Amino acid sequence: MSFGTAVITPRWLYVLAAATPAKFGDPVIWDETLEQIDPEQVQPGDAVGIGIHTGNALRGYAIGRQLRERGAWVVFGGIHPSLYPEEAFERGGAHAVVKGDGDVIWEQVLADCAVEKPLSIYDGGRVDASQFKRARWDLMPDNAYMWASVQTVRGCAKHCSFCSVWRTDGQKPRQRASDPVVEEIVELRRKGFRFIALADDNFYPVSLTDIKLAERQNNRARVQELQSIREDRFELMERLAELPKDMIFFTQITMEAAEDPKFLDAMRNARIKGALVGVEAVTAEGLKAVYKDFNCSGDSLIERLKTFREHGVHVLGSFIFGLPTDREDTFAATCEVAEKAGVTFAQFVMLTPFCGTVDFERWEKAQADNVQKIDGIPITRYWLIPPELRPKMFMPHPSMSSEEMRGRTQGVWDRFYSFSNIWKRSSCTPNLRARLAFIFISKLYRQMYATTGIATDSARRSRANQWAKWMAKPCRRLFQANLMPDLQMPIPKAPLRADQGAFKVLG
Repeated sequence: MSFGTAVITPRWLYVLAAATPAKFGDPVIWDETLEQIDPEQVQPGDAVGIGIHTGNALRGYAIGRQLRERGAWVVFGGIHPSLYPEEAFERGGAHAVVKGDGDVIWEQVLADCAVEKPLSIYDGGRVDASQFKRARWDLMPDNAYMWASVQTVRGCAKHCSFCSVWRTDGQKPRQRASDPVVEEIVELRRKGFRFIALADDNFYPVSLTDIKLAERQNNRARVQELQSIREDRFELMERLAELPKDMIFFTQITMEAAEDPKFLDAMRNARIKGALVGVEAVTAEGLKAVYKDFNCSGDSLIERLKTFREHGVHVLGSFIFGLPTDREDTFAATCEVAEKAGVTFAQFVMLTPFCGTVDFERWEKAQADNVQKIDGIPITRYWLIPPELRPKMFMPHPSMSSEEMRGRTQGVWDRFYSFSNIWKRSSCTPNLRARLAFIFISKLYRQMYATTGIATDSARRSRANQWAKWMAKPCRRLFQANLMPDLQMPIPKAPLRADQGAFKVLG
């Protein structure tokens, strides 16, 4: 669905643009969240990179076939093609598939297409953080996005059953130096962005528990490595704190950060005012089911979430429904926890077996002997089923039907995002303009991620999409800031040490 505007910049598009050598010219970028691609602009011999995830694979394959017919070299990349490269050839008209990171390998792909000899498979692997490309934000259209995005670290040490990040990006954090991160942020602030998403797999890559475990094991090399990563995090946050004072940052983090007041205080000083926290379940049984028993449950969970707020970090809590341990009262209990904990935003998603996850492998194995088919397609390849026929849930629940699950999930969204509850939560904002922005973004968030995703009939989805498109543009204007074209890269007053980040903002 194209909304004409989007919440966060699609960073990977602009990273690949940066990975494109100058001899090939500036790439043309299409983000279908804004506008659908115009095939007429693609000419024979052009190289077209199509990045997809599981949810939009069907659309990506349709584009690939269409552009191959126009004589373009079609190359697929992203998490889904990395897992299922054969699909891109069979259904997407691909000439080539790039697996893993594209920062370095993309140059070779273009060179091979230029001489009409692309390989079928390119393996970009997991490149070192020093090889991460800075995004080409100069190619971004004006007034299209509410928030910009910058990545500071790839990878997550956890192994949650519903997540593929630790398998695709690895469990070893690959952390960028602070200079290239700050350079990107300065460039984005020049363009009028003051809201920046630190688009990381886990902004808290090393916990105090990790360090204590290494100490108990008397693994001095490991302790030193972890402490170095932690110090680099503090250096980055010290430097963020010296950027223009109107800037606001948002990131994604694990619950363990609540054990670390020093880290949360550094986040507050850096104006990292919000974080998506994967709560997932409110019971110990539910957390164990998703391999996330390092989280808290019950009253301890509420206190842990409150800790973020007490240190000036607002939480976007992420909750999952459809776990085998869920019962009818789980839905109301989950919403109650979110309200009692003072969660500023929340998302309530139905358990989906995403490709590359432990959950998917278990589900696929259970379906092997008697797999259900829809429109001739096995349910275990649900992303290939047309959206209007695709079920909202795939994994059977021991006590609730899919329709019951969908209805109760929608009910929690409706309760948490009722106008009265949004108004109450909006009191956390400093002024009327910010309060209006909070209300608009809350309603837009619910519209884009709840109604459009949970609705079962096409008429409701169409109405929800139209409402989202109508609300998106005024929301974007509320987040716009004055341009700062003269803002310079902060210059250190003295050589930086691991525990020091002193510089000034010019202009």
